Amino acid sequence: MAYYDILIKNGNVIDGSGRKAEKMDVAVSGKEIKKIGDLKGDDAIRIIDAEGKYVCPGFIDLTNHSDTHWTLFTDPLQESLIRQGVTTIVGGSCGSSIAPLVGKKGLKSVDKWVEVSKTNVNWQTMDELFYELEKIRMGINFASMVGLRTLFDSTDGELDQMKFLLEKSFKEGAFGLSAHLGSVRMNSLGDDDLVELLKVVAKNKGVSTQHLEDEGKNILPAISRLIQLSRKSGARLHISHFKVLGRSSWPLLEDALKMMDGARKKALFGGIELTLDFFPYKRTGSDLFMLLPAWLRKMNSKDIATILESRDDERRKEVVEYLKNLTLHYDKITVASSFYEQENLGKSIAELSVSTELSPEELILNLLLINDLHVSMFSEVISTDNIRELAKQEYAAIASDGVGYDGDNLKSQILNPKRDLPHPRSFGAFPKALKMFVAEEGKATWEEIIHKMTGLPAFILGIKNRGIIAKRNKADIVIFNPKEISDMATYQNPFQFSKGIEYVIVNGQLVLSENELAEKFAGEVVKKE
Repeated sequence: MAYYDILIKNGNVIDGSGRKAEKMDVAVSGKEIKKIGDLKGDDAIRIIDAEGKYVCPGFIDLTNHSDTHWTLFTDPLQESLIRQGVTTIVGGSCGSSIAPLVGKKGLKSVDKWVEVSKTNVNWQTMDELFYELEKIRMGINFASMVGLRTLFDSTDGELDQMKFLLEKSFKEGAFGLSAHLGSVRMNSLGDDDLVELLKVVAKNKGVSTQHLEDEGKNILPAISRLIQLSRKSGARLHISHFKVLGRSSWPLLEDALKMMDGARKKALFGGIELTLDFFPYKRTGSDLFMLLPAWLRKMNSKDIATILESRDDERRKEVVEYLKNLTLHYDKITVASSFYEQENLGKSIAELSVSTELSPEELILNLLLINDLHVSMFSEVISTDNIRELAKQEYAAIASDGVGYDGDNLKSQILNPKRDLPHPRSFGAFPKALKMFVAEEGKATWEEIIHKMTGLPAFILGIKNRGIIAKRNKADIVIFNPKEISDMATYQNPFQFSKGIEYVIVNGQLVLSENELAEKFAGEVVKKE
């Protein structure tokens, strides 16, 4: 008879590979899975009867912002993610990371979420950041990309310095380079510069994660550009939170998928490896700035403000007409964050238009001007049919694009909101996907969707010992009730935890048990090998 720390008995094990579930037992000791199979005669300190439940790997959130929103420090348990079944998050997303830094100037892009001047930043390198995180302890595992904007701001855009910092960060455990080429600051980098940086990614067998510079009517050129950059550099390409925005652009998904399928097929002949992730919500959380036409977004902030301020400028009139032609549903666009006039949070553009007696288009320009272009929004601009189509793609993973929060802080956040109203995905993305695609619609199997949250993200990132339930792998395990799995968070009240996730094990420690959260900081920094 063998004796273990934790023994999970009678569960239907979905191992994360996509294979069919199989009823068997899982034994854990220390930080590892020790044995899988019929363990009838074995015993443990803690025995969990998982009869009628599914046992699967902990979910890996490929696109997460807990680091740049600073909740990794203020809410270190990351309860809203644990209660979704998330055991590993990947930070440094969408071009912004919190290392490597040269002083605090590398944190310019974080300013819209955090008052950087009030933060205690006692690291510069990725290695020093990882040391600090392990010292303060976390509830879940953390891996990081290097943000292109962070590199740019830290070095004032000096290419050789950017390459040096990127190379050093890979040696210290970073997994790749993230970018948001639609950012104003990134427009001074030419494609030749980007290829040089991506060659560093390819050399280190990393991955390039990209926030598309245009997710609307110009999405096809945006995808084409990334494919060309990846082809020239040899770097693997992963598109973060993929979506097609705007009703008039929704039909472009078919051509986008054909373009990406074509690039993937050519990978056999020296082309590229391409993957993506998406979230299962119709409303996106994004910058109001991204509604502006591409030609305007490519200018610097000062020139943009000059155009938006001048009522005699023909270009301003062109922007107003451009917004009108987007045929946006202003009652479904909600202000989620702003520097000033925080009483606007949670209100729709339509509501604010009525109260200010401004047209919706004029209101948008005013909001951007008042808040130095930093306003985020929730907008219902994504097609449910497109979400279902993405879920069918074998190379599409599921991610939250969210932020982790702790229960102890929820009441204070509701009563005294910060500048940032969380998107419901921060509390419910993974259970929502399971409920939507499997429990409600039956469009996919439990095994297929779990694979998109576990084995596939681990493969994309290059993590060898997580994402699959296998002997000697790290014991990141989730047990959920398929009859109760559900997201609860709404846009009006996002601070509601998901249901149906009954047990969560992180590195062999039981951190959620029968809906009770243990005050255990079992997370580790996950480094690229």
